[in-house]
Amino acid sequence: MGYIDKDIAPADDGALTDAYSQAIASAVDVVGPAVSRIERVGGRAGHGSGFAISPDGLIVTNNHVVGDAKIARITAPDGFVTEGRVLGRDVDTDIALIRADSSIGAWARLADSRRLRRGHIAIAIGNPLGFEWTVTAGIVSALGRSMRAASGRLMEDVIQTDAALNPGNSGGPLVSSNGEVIGVNTAVIQGAQSIAFAVASNTANFVVSEILRFGQVRRAFIGIAGDTIELARKIALQAGTAQTTSVRVRRVEPGGPAERGGLREGDYVLAIDGKPVGGVDDIVRLMGGDKIGQNTELVVFSVAGQIETKMLVPIARS
Repeated sequence: MGYIDKDIAPADDGALTDAYSQAIASAVDVVGPAVSRIERVGGRAGHGSGFAISPDGLIVTNNHVVGDAKIARITAPDGFVTEGRVLGRDVDTDIALIRADSSIGAWARLADSRRLRRGHIAIAIGNPLGFEWTVTAGIVSALGRSMRAASGRLMEDVIQTDAALNPGNSGGPLVSSNGEVIGVNTAVIQGAQSIAFAVASNTANFVVSEILRFGQVRRAFIGIAGDTIELARKIALQAGTAQTTSVRVRRVEPGGPAERGGLREGDYVLAIDGKPVGGVDDIVRLMGGDKIGQNTELVVFSVAGQIETKMLVPIARS
């Protein structure tokens, strides 16, 4: 018969609730001041949210928030209003970058979204339905989701969360309990409860870097769709890698570089040109414009159960 160790006190529900509340409040204190209301200037009216990622006024938002506008009006939480120039946009990831005419003061840090796990706290800050600087909280429900972008292309490495989002939250940050931005809120499923999506911070970081360097996002295209999955230990041992996740190829586009290079549905992509692939965001990041027209080596665990090397020549994404 079991016994209760009287020296071990049961968990205090009140203390746990208070710790959870404190974690959320602390994260909001860090990131909240960096979140702004974004409105289009000229053209069709529209508004959403955005957040500063640098002290000199670089602001990330959604592409669908700014639309085709060249100028956006930015309202900070303290009521300060300024305008900013839209530096660039990427329809495929629904990310846009604005340079504010004046610094809004606070700024937030983009986290490494590869460290996310299902069940992590997720906090959304934004301006839903005109209720400015609203905070909602939930968890990371799933990772590596795909959804259709306005361009018609699949947007990969999307975070699913049950934090309540509504129109106006678009472009605002999805925040971790330690006060770092893990995603850019982008969409809700109308009629569904507790299902919302955010572009992973690593993808957002890649897009920002491309816009700052080239004014647009250059991409190499190999013609696959994939999912981030747990990598079985026996496969990792066989491949001689410490990776715990990988990308499983879900679809291979007929006639594309991947098919010509011998990739098949069900293959696991482990590395690209010697760099480990632990998730879909790694493929997005590694398939930059510099890979276009270049021989590119992929290490895969094939559906045949072997570690194989495939050589592909990515093409420019039209």
